Amino acid sequence: MSDPAPNRRRGGLPQRVKMRHSEHFVDELTARSETPVGKMVPISEIEPDPNQPRTSMGDLQDLVGSIRDKGVLEPLLVRCPEGLGDGKSFRIISGERRYQASLEAGMYDVPVIVLDVDDDEALEIALIENLQRKDLTPFEEAEGYQALGARHGYTHEQIAESVGKSRTVITESLQLLKMPPKVRDAVHALGVQSKSVLQEILKAKTEEEMIQLLERAATMGLSRDDLRRRTRRSTTRRKPFTFAFKAPDKSFRLNLTFRRSTVERTDLIDALQQILQGLREEEAGDGGANATEPSALD
Repeated sequence: MSDPAPNRRRGGLPQRVKMRHSEHFVDELTARSETPVGKMVPISEIEPDPNQPRTSMGDLQDLVGSIRDKGVLEPLLVRCPEGLGDGKSFRIISGERRYQASLEAGMYDVPVIVLDVDDDEALEIALIENLQRKDLTPFEEAEGYQALGARHGYTHEQIAESVGKSRTVITESLQLLKMPPKVRDAVHALGVQSKSVLQEILKAKTEEEMIQLLERAATMGLSRDDLRRRTRRSTTRRKPFTFAFKAPDKSFRLNLTFRRSTVERTDLIDALQQILQGLREEEAGDGGANATEPSALD
């Protein structure tokens, strides 16, 4: 097998490196290759990357159990930069969870793939690999895209190409970083993990409205479409009903506005009768001084 470095995409891992590993498989692969692409190395010779973009390793117990039972089935990606610590030969590019779990499982050596990359390329690979995880929160995903773009000056289109997703996905995800810190805290507290729901909540005008929508989504299990329908109903104001009457001879015009948007014919008649009753009572009270001819309203 030839050196995979020439086949590596600019934005990711070596395309031809897809290995299911055991100690014998890796040793055989190494022995057949003039330039080794995979080998077993003592775990004591490996050090974590101090610039690792992943800040939390999460619960490792299941992975520890798997490694004790079956070993490390996927190799760590490592490199050999200058300035390594005493006794260290490799620095992790990707696979720190497997490294930490292997330490806890008491492994002596682990399979690795050695890549010849510089600091920028190593960080890019680490970021992209982290973005392929299934357990990312929407904010972790967005922060990963942001870091990838900031580190390399990538456009949304270039980020999308690097991680194998559409530009729309990248743009919508990055929008979540505009969410106010108070609202983001509420997201974590309520455990809302749906990216589409959070994108809909972000459309609210105030922090208070966002938090109210979050609480509804969390307690009622609302989807993005559910929130959209509710938001439309609450923001769409119905126009009040207005009855307009113009005298045939154009001598006067009457506009009667109701508080509600739907008015039945009987409601209109009742309202006009109340007007007539009020006018008649006034006429009776002042002796007709301010009498108004009601017949035009009847």
